[in-house]
Formats: sequence, C-alpha cells, structure tokens
Amino acid sequence: MTLRRKLLLVALCTLALPVAGWLYVRQMETLLREGQAQALTASARAMARSLVVTDAPLPPSGPLWYVQEAANPITVDGYGDDWAPLTPWSQPLDKRGKLLLAEDADWLYLYVDVRTTQRTRADADDPGALRADHLVLSLGKGGQSRRYLLASAAPGLLTARPLDPPVDGLPSLLTAQWQEDGSGYRVELRVPRNLGLDALGLAIYDAGSGGDPMAVQSRPLVTYSPPLTHELGQLALDGVQARVLAPQGWLLARTGHLATPAATAGDQPGWFAALVYRSLLANQVEDAEPWTQDVPRLDVDEVRQASEGRPATLWRQGEARGSVVLAAAVPIEREGQVRGVLLLEQASRAVPLLANRALLGLLLTSFSVLLVAGAILLIFATRLSIRLGRLRDAAERAQLNDGRLDGPFPMTGAEDEIGDLARSFARLFEVVGGYTDYLRTLASKLSHELNTPLAIVKSSLDNLEHALQAQHAMPPDAQPYLLRARDGVARLGTLVRAMSEASRMERAIAAAEPEDVDLVAVVRGCSEAYRPLAGTRRLETVLPAAPVVMHCAPELIAQALDKLFDNALSFTPEQGWLRLTLRATQHGAEIELANQGPPLPAAMQGRLFDSLVSLRDKATPGDAPHLGLGLYVVRLVAERHGGVAMASNLADGRGVAFTLQLRGMPRQRL
Repeated sequence: MTLRRKLLLVALCTLALPVAGWLYVRQMETLLREGQAQALTASARAMARSLVVTDAPLPPSGPLWYVQEAANPITVDGYGDDWAPLTPWSQPLDKRGKLLLAEDADWLYLYVDVRTTQRTRADADDPGALRADHLVLSLGKGGQSRRYLLASAAPGLLTARPLDPPVDGLPSLLTAQWQEDGSGYRVELRVPRNLGLDALGLAIYDAGSGGDPMAVQSRPLVTYSPPLTHELGQLALDGVQARVLAPQGWLLARTGHLATPAATAGDQPGWFAALVYRSLLANQVEDAEPWTQDVPRLDVDEVRQASEGRPATLWRQGEARGSVVLAAAVPIEREGQVRGVLLLEQASRAVPLLANRALLGLLLTSFSVLLVAGAILLIFATRLSIRLGRLRDAAERAQLNDGRLDGPFPMTGAEDEIGDLARSFARLFEVVGGYTDYLRTLASKLSHELNTPLAIVKSSLDNLEHALQAQHAMPPDAQPYLLRARDGVARLGTLVRAMSEASRMERAIAAAEPEDVDLVAVVRGCSEAYRPLAGTRRLETVLPAAPVVMHCAPELIAQALDKLFDNALSFTPEQGWLRLTLRATQHGAEIELANQGPPLPAAMQGRLFDSLVSLRDKATPGDAPHLGLGLYVVRLVAERHGGVAMASNLADGRGVAFTLQLRGMPRQRL
C-alpha cells in the first residue's frame, strides 16, 4: 500500500468524530425528550387528581359495555350493512360471538353476531325453547333488571319472551329481527333511549355445549359523556389535547386539540431534514394512525399499561410535517381502583428542529474538517512521496554508475528527517564512489607495480636456465618445472598487460568524440563484416526502414558490437543462428544481438558485464587465457552513451540475447 493511501486511511479515521457527535446529539435528544415526558406526565397526574376531587362522572370498575354513536341511520332488519362503520370496534361476546351497541337521539340499538355451524331451532314461545339455541338478554335500570329470551325457528321477526316478572320502567314486549346462514345467526333489536338503561346483560346458549340456559351477567353501559367532557375542559392546558378513556380504552371524554406551532420560513423543515430526523435521530417514533382523534377506542400498549396503574409515555409522528407528538397516559384512581385513563397529547416542532439543526451543523463542521484534514494529508503525502521518489531515483542512478554520484545528491539541504536521510545517503555514496574509483584504478596500479617483479622473475629464470645448460648440470626431471614456471610468468604478464589495457580502454572510451551518425549504417556495416566470420552459422540482420540518427561515437558502438559478436560466436553451435536487430525507441535506440546456445546461469546474469568475469572454459596450460574484458567494454560503451547493457535468456529457452540501450552522448557547448 502506498504512503498516500495509508495517510488517506488515517484521514478516514477522523470519521469517528462525526459518529461520536451523532451519538452525543442522540443522547441530548433523549434527555430533552425525557424532560418533556416527565413534565407532561406530572401535568397529567395533577389533572387526574383534580377529576377525582371534583367527583367527575367516571365509569365503574370492571367489565362494561360501550355504546357508540351511530354514524348513520340504522334499520333493524337483522343484517350488518348499517353497522359496517362500527364493526372494527365490536365487543367480544363469550367465545363465539360479538356485540355492537349504538345509539342516536331516539333509540339504543343492539346487534349480535353468533358463529356456529350446528343449530337446534325453536321459537321463544315453544315449551322447549330453553333447550334450543337462544340468547338471554338482560336490561337493567336503577339496580333492577329483567331478562328476555330471544329464540327463533326460522329467519324473520321474533318476539322476546320475558323470563322475569314485570319491572317498572322496563318493557314487557321486545321485538327483534333474526337472520341466519351456514356460518351462524345474527340478532338485531332496538329499545327506546328514554328508558334510561344503565346496565345490559347478554348470554349465548348453545344446545350442543349445555350449561345454564337462563344464566346472564349484566355489565354497566357507558358512552361518550358530555358532563365529563365539560369537567375535563375546565382543567385542560393550552395546546394540549386531553382524552379520558375507560380502562378498556373506550373514549369517554375529549377536549382541546393538537396545536402544532406555526412554522416560519426558516423553521419549516424540508423533506431531507425530516428524513434525517427519522433515520438518524428519532428513537421509537410510532406511527400516528392508531392515535386518530375520532376513533371510539384506543387499543394501544400505553393505555393498557396505565389501566394497570402505571404511567406511560410515547412519542409518535405528528400530523404536520416535521412535528412529533408526545403522549402521556396516567391512571385515574378512586378508592384504590382504576376508574379510567387520562391521556394528554402535545405536539411540538422544537425537538426535531433543534436536533436537526444540531446534527446538520455537526455534520457540516465534521465533514468540512474531514475534507480539510484529508486534503492536507494528501498534499503532505504527495510531497513526501515525491521527495522519497527523488531519493530513490538518485540512488538508482548512483547504482547504475557503480556507486558514483551523478551530480549533487538531492535534498541534502533540507532541515527535516528527509534531509538527514539524504545527507546520510550522500555520504554513503561518496564513500562507495571513492572505493569504486579506487577499484577502477587498482588494475593500472597493480599492472605498473607488477611489471618489475615479473621482469626480475623472468630474467632470473632465463639466467638459471643458461647457467644450468652451460654447466651441463640440469637434472632431467627439472625441465618440466622450469617450463611450468615460464608458463606461469607468461600468464601473469598477460594479465598485467590486460589490466593495463583495460585502464587505457576506459580512458579511450571516456575521451571519444561524438558526432551525428545514422545507426542503421553503422549496424549494417558491422553485419556485413561479420558474415565471413560466421562460417556455417546463419546471421540475420533486422534494420528499421527509416534512419536512426544519434549523437554518438560510432567507433565505440562498432567496438561494442565486435565484442558482443565475438562472445556470441564462441557459444553458437556450427549450424546455429545469430540475429542482429536495431530498433528505434522513445529515448534513443536499442541494439540486440541474439544467438542460439546454452542459457545463462541465473546467478551470473547480473555479473556478466563486470571486469575479469568470463563463462568460457578455463584455458589449458600454454593456451592464451580469456580475461573477460569484452562484455566489460560493452558496458562502458553503453554507459558512455547514457544507456545500459543487459543480458537475458530467450523466452523459448533456445538461446541468449544481449541488448544495448543507447540514449546518445551529451552535446558539448562551445
């Protein structure tokens, strides 16, 4: 991974700052919500105590029947079409039926739906009616009640039979409509509202299940209470909607309305701000649909929790965009019993607006800081990478020049750690360059110093031989040793002359004068001169069609090609091939000489162009030794022309390719 990418990852770690800020804003929003919830709960508790103290008309404890307000005129015909708007709030009756109660200005309506697949039929007046499927209806008023038997052998109008003696104020005759199908039967009836009924009992008797055919349990009747609404209105707070509910969630009174503060042009949250609040900030903001104002019953967890004596709060979505509603439900207790639930609801834009502003401000600030920090780190990483790249390039140039510096080492004047590193590198390469220069001149020094001892040894051997021959005293077995000594001295002399020749060659290559020449002509001339020397070997020449003009020393290039050809010829079999190629490149030219032969050892590929290195077989005594200076000359010529010399095995493994990459010699200024 590059340095810039690493610093970019470090910059991305600053993303922890906006995340921490987001968590802080969420915590602050939670605390703000809890404070508002506690304040509204305290107000609800105070109002609940006031309702108890003022002796407000609260429903009795225990099960009850709720009478809804008729949404439209109801026709008593035994069918449930008129009851469709009230059906979602039907009340369970035993396990097999449901009950709907409604009233208008004149009548109290009752609709019973019983689900059963088997029927035992009988009319109410039949002697065995109590053993058939039937309903027992109980009407109560002022602590007195009277029961009625509802049964029918066929669909249509039926007359209820009283099961109890007459009671003042309760009807002696009840008529109802009975309808049935394969899923069960339905009964619908009405009684005058002016009867003032305050209790009602209804029981389903199934002949197949048995039981007491006359048993019925009465429950009080409750409905929406205008007196309780008046009492509640006296205590209501501004901007707060208050509802009193029965413990089962039935609506008994309501006052006030949700007054969402009017939003100004700057405070009106847009769709994006609302989305941010719901997605990133809001915790447990419930849907507003179950809390509709006109529903007769609120069947939610908060109401059930308050009916058990424990206050509850909830945040839900508001009707206006960008608003939320806080609801607090507290029990209304009288004489240790929960008689109702007081529900207060308050709408607010302050919580989401403040949270949105804090979060957006935090995000803008954090991302601005992140962008600035990322840009600074990227610029720093880029500058650092460039400086390190300059150090790398200088080191590579020094490596190509055998440790010698090509001009001053960069950034040695910098005052930071990179400058310290550059100065250390410069001192290192100065030492390496000095040692390399010493090694370069060592051959000439050794050749000069060894000439005199070699001359002394050679003359001493000559004098020894003459003296022994003159005295006829040379032992027969001494002649081979004398010959070996002479051969060793000759080989040492050859080595000394080669070292001296290498030094002169370096000076000659360094002093060569460049000129503008066409390399195509130079390579073509060399190739024509090599053809007679190739013998039975096949020599192929590949030249470009256009001239390749370069400012160079043509005699040096020809000398380098001679060395390469001599080296390739010694390793190419008699019927093998050689290929000489010239190519123009973007920065100069490239000359390649490939030949068929054994591949190069991997350990020697980097040392072939060093001085006194050879892969040829060692010479036998008496033969002229191969000193390994040819490829060293090739390297010197390539470096003199600003290039490099390379050797590699061919891709098919059938031979070797030596390449000269030339850039040209610098032009001298007059």
